[in-house]
Amino acid sequence: MTDSSVREFKMPDVGEGLTEAEILKWYVQPGDTVTDGQVVCEVETAKAAVELPIPYDGVVRELHFPEGTTVDVGTSIIAVAVGDGAAAAEEPVQEAVADTPAAAEAEEPKPEGRQPVLVGYGVSTSSTKRRPRKGAEAPAAPEGPAAAIQAELNGHGPAASAAPVTGDRPLAKPPVRKLAKDLGVDLATVVPSGPDGIITREDVHAAVAAPEPAQAAPRAEPTAPAPAAPAAPTSYDTARETRIPVKGVRKATAAAMVGSAFTAPHVTEFVTVDVTRTMKLVEELKQDKEYTGLRVNPLLLIAKALLVAIKRNPDINASWDEAAQEIVVKHYVNLGIAAATPRGLIVPNIKDAHAKTLPQLAGSLGELVSTAREGKTSPAAMQGGTVTITNVGVFGVDTGTPILNPGESAILAVGAIKLQPWVHKGKVKPRQVTTLALSFDHRLVDGELGSKVLADVAAVLEQPKRLISWA
Repeated sequence: MTDSSVREFKMPDVGEGLTEAEILKWYVQPGDTVTDGQVVCEVETAKAAVELPIPYDGVVRELHFPEGTTVDVGTSIIAVAVGDGAAAAEEPVQEAVADTPAAAEAEEPKPEGRQPVLVGYGVSTSSTKRRPRKGAEAPAAPEGPAAAIQAELNGHGPAASAAPVTGDRPLAKPPVRKLAKDLGVDLATVVPSGPDGIITREDVHAAVAAPEPAQAAPRAEPTAPAPAAPAAPTSYDTARETRIPVKGVRKATAAAMVGSAFTAPHVTEFVTVDVTRTMKLVEELKQDKEYTGLRVNPLLLIAKALLVAIKRNPDINASWDEAAQEIVVKHYVNLGIAAATPRGLIVPNIKDAHAKTLPQLAGSLGELVSTAREGKTSPAAMQGGTVTITNVGVFGVDTGTPILNPGESAILAVGAIKLQPWVHKGKVKPRQVTTLALSFDHRLVDGELGSKVLADVAAVLEQPKRLISWA
């Protein structure tokens, strides 16, 4: 097989400016037949989980990285034999399979190739079995920069050597390389502690903190040997602590929240409001034929109340341009809804929510929530938000002080709606009550503007008829 018959599929930038992605699941194995457009793997970026289709027909020759590996964008992840090379690749696989006892017993025809499947629901039966590797046979190395990376991951490169070889490039992600450059650390001298010999940020900091070796050790008087310290319990790491790698969506969320908290001066205001009439309206809308099949809940009316408040106070819907030192007022509302998913907190947004009718808004909310729960939210759905709602009440929490989504000026937290004693028409009665919290960026939103927005949201929820008079 010639090299020209093997195509290397590289990790694409599935978002905007992302530098890496983690391989969550392979849907194919070496020897499998693939077709143009067939999904071969699922990867997770800092923004979402995405399925990657292969752009050509052929036979899988090699998977360069196992599941769970974080790969830089532009690095080859799978080699596929195409054209004449595909036929040549199939022959040795079939011969190797025929030599096994299991293959001799099974002569039934099998479906060709694998079919794309939904995330998390397994894969269809392959047309061929995985080619067994021979102990004396070294795996074919991918060409270009990926060759060095694959060699190190397979234990054939400098990472497996006792001493570094001059000229080999240490394994490290772009942010780690930048950190090392800023601190003046030569990565070739750093001892890696990450998986597969990858250098981590902690390794770079440790190299900076490490004391330089002394030229000549001073002579010391002989002393009695120190008593041996008691051995630490061997089950400590596994029995009493669990370490969870922070990557993908969780890593991006952590970085974004730290950046937001220490960039935008946050102010949070609170208001407790009687939402009994809103809850009655929710029940009425559920019986309305126009809302059949739509998700109707308090969040729908809260979202509409915030949109009305923004219409009355448009300056709240803005962002801060640090480079130009300008406030950018948006004349559209991309309404973000914070959603907790198994992969972490994400904030997809409803594009042009300000222009939607209440039924349209209900449909968009339902689609947003369903997509997030299935883990299929696209990176585009999480970009361009202007304001956000986070519903902490679903966890039974009364309120909170939410942190702004980066690039936005305000975020509304909605607490649990509970029956509480409330003075209504001069008498104490049980009423449906909740607490709202609005955090805003004090660089562009002053106390008056923030207070007006929060007061308007509360007023609409207390008297839903204002949805008509104020809209």
